[in-house]
Amino acid sequence: MRTKSLKKNKINVVTLGCSKNVYDSEVLMGQLKASGKEVVHEEEGNVVVINTCGFINNAKEESVNTILEFMQKKEAGEVDKVFVTGCLSERYKPDLQKEIPNVDQYFGTTELPQLLKALGADYKHELIGERLTTTPKNYAYLKIAEGCDRPCSFCAIPLMRGKHKSTPIEELVIEAEKLAASGVKELILIAQDLTYYGLDLYKKRNLAELLEALVKVEGIEWIRLHYAFPTGFPMDVLEVMNREEKVCNYIDIPLQHISDHILKSMRRGTTKEKTTKLLQEFRKAVPGMTIRTTLIVGYPGETEEDFQELKQWVQDMRFERLGCFTYSHEENTHAFNLENDVPEEVKQDRANEIMEIQSQISWELNQEKIGKEFKVVIDRKEGNYFVGRTEFDSPDVDNEVLIDASTTYLKTGEFTKVKITDAADFDLYGEVVV
Repeated sequence: MRTKSLKKNKINVVTLGCSKNVYDSEVLMGQLKASGKEVVHEEEGNVVVINTCGFINNAKEESVNTILEFMQKKEAGEVDKVFVTGCLSERYKPDLQKEIPNVDQYFGTTELPQLLKALGADYKHELIGERLTTTPKNYAYLKIAEGCDRPCSFCAIPLMRGKHKSTPIEELVIEAEKLAASGVKELILIAQDLTYYGLDLYKKRNLAELLEALVKVEGIEWIRLHYAFPTGFPMDVLEVMNREEKVCNYIDIPLQHISDHILKSMRRGTTKEKTTKLLQEFRKAVPGMTIRTTLIVGYPGETEEDFQELKQWVQDMRFERLGCFTYSHEENTHAFNLENDVPEEVKQDRANEIMEIQSQISWELNQEKIGKEFKVVIDRKEGNYFVGRTEFDSPDVDNEVLIDASTTYLKTGEFTKVKITDAADFDLYGEVVV
């Protein structure tokens, strides 16, 4: 007979890194729940699974520090077992086993069945779309492919995630329907490269056809595109975006740089002329669309002249959303063979300069929104404000709309019409239109 003194294992999943990792943690949690396990996300639990990131130096440091933190808790008797999975574990498993041997087990990015077995659970193939979402209830990530076939010189993702592998359209529709049934209203499509979607399964770029299928899912109001690649962009996606109200007029397309010789060294397969023409075609095909991009400064061989060219281009293109990273010298990448010749302080100064320019552009573009009305989804209440977003903004990285909570009551996850009354460089202020 069982007694109350028997300790029941509560599994705490800790997620580090990008939205792809968030998705993987949600799938893991869904599988654990289906096996009758008690599972929480970043709360107290006596069994810990750390889903790590291994992309760039800062992310790797955070992952290692998190592992060490939980090892101290294990030694203090606060947790019983610690398992490590994800990209860092995939990339550096032998090193980690040597340096931090008292982790119970390490697993790579493709070893979900083995991880589940170690946690006393069975991998259930039939659980298509069954996830425990960790995002606010109104939006969820939908990972449409895994891995990447691109040869970018600075990127270690193919080492950690393998070759590109698309998920069939019918499986993604099932997953979207289950998310919609649980109250999700916004799907954020993610992959290492959305534009490659379908080449392996359907022998053609099939993102547009996937969007056509997803817009038919009842309950979904917004579909947002993240992480498109500029080379070989399927232009029929823009036609669907322009025609289908549910597809947000928004795209995240990391461009990385604009100097031709840096682009060539990065192995991006494009030029300044082609990239600029592509963006012009975007704006022509979908008037008023928001383009988000990310740039890398301090790449090996980046001269002051290259950087000035990039700065001028950022000013000329007036991106609605932009992030800037300093180059991280990653072993086993093609660029690791190059001399990491831009000093760290120069990298940081360059990143700061780019973001100062972008801050001004963002402020100017936001001023143009004052007096206009937008459909806004409410993500949360924070302090004295309800915090929402327009279709032109992704969670966590883009502008937010702040609405005075003392004058209006709004429900999280609901859509409402808001008139913008004021604007800062990255925040909008508004009032509900009655």
